[in-house]
Amino acid sequence: MDASRARKPISQMSAYFSAMAPGVDQPPSDSPAQTQFTKAESDDVSHKQIYSEMKNNGGELTIDELKKIEHKRRSLLLRAELPAWRIILCWTGTCLTQIVADSLIWGSVSIYIAIRIFAYSIDYQPESIEALSEDNNLEILGGFLSFFLVLFVNQTNGRFLEMYGFSKASSGRIQDLAGLAKAHLPPEIAVRLVRHLNAAQITGYVGLNAIGHGSPYSKSNFFDYYNSQYHLLTPEEMKILSHIEMETGLFMKELVTWCQLDVKKAQKAQKAGHIDEYMAIEMNQRILQFRASMDGIAAGWGDAKYIGLDIMNFMIVFLQCIFVVGLRALGVHMIDPYGDDLEDLSVITYIEGTLEFSGAYTAMRIHVNPL
Repeated sequence: MDASRARKPISQMSAYFSAMAPGVDQPPSDSPAQTQFTKAESDDVSHKQIYSEMKNNGGELTIDELKKIEHKRRSLLLRAELPAWRIILCWTGTCLTQIVADSLIWGSVSIYIAIRIFAYSIDYQPESIEALSEDNNLEILGGFLSFFLVLFVNQTNGRFLEMYGFSKASSGRIQDLAGLAKAHLPPEIAVRLVRHLNAAQITGYVGLNAIGHGSPYSKSNFFDYYNSQYHLLTPEEMKILSHIEMETGLFMKELVTWCQLDVKKAQKAQKAGHIDEYMAIEMNQRILQFRASMDGIAAGWGDAKYIGLDIMNFMIVFLQCIFVVGLRALGVHMIDPYGDDLEDLSVITYIEGTLEFSGAYTAMRIHVNPL
């Protein structure tokens, strides 16, 4: 089947959620904001420019800037299909941009060059050099430094992959429940369940602001945008939840409880053709698995002087500095998978994909062949 036919446009998904969500007016599909978002995705804006714009706006990324970063972030993933020599020569999205601006690497290289120039200007060996060469632990300290750097990067890489697994698992559980709801629940209950699940996923990412390094995904620039586009929560529902701060993570848990109550109501109406006890248990298990994935995201940081020998030693010092600074930069970038770096996880892609597919499940028509 053609992918373009299998997927419904986002505007159709938004219209479907709007039709099933009472008390919400649907915005025009060709609104200026939507046109601006489309243009933002096509612009090739550098990450530094986006970050400077964020600083000028008071430290909070707008949805425009988040989409620009997301567009660049997804384009970086396509490099995996390039030949090895092309990947090695890439500049954007690598630690090389941070290495060239790091004072540690140029300071170390400058000190090495100064020492070698001084060594060529004298014809004796200083006592300090003799003391260092007799009994020192520099090699041992260097080995420990390399060991801890590799351990640090290994831990951050494992945590990064774990967070990716949690994000994909939460998206998968929503799609599972969307399919089950479409097959076993009345349309109004199925759509309400899917709305609440997608709202819980988005508010789960907003709740990351209460822990760790914080998150660029806030209520004003992230949840409000998707809520206006997909009508996930009605004004009445937002009023009921107004006493809960969305940035604390309790908002997401309350929405998950709503989903469980929706399943319970459908089970009580079994005589009306709704779900039985077995299907209710199955749905509750998927809901709890979704909550566990979102909770995992929140829980889850010699005496002769040879010029040729000096050149070789210079290259060794330079490469060691790149190794140390590069590993440190890699670990620092990966320790926060839900930040605003190009290397971070594609949260917007996960959310929009979940909204699209879960909306497609509830919007599709089921044709039953007559027996």
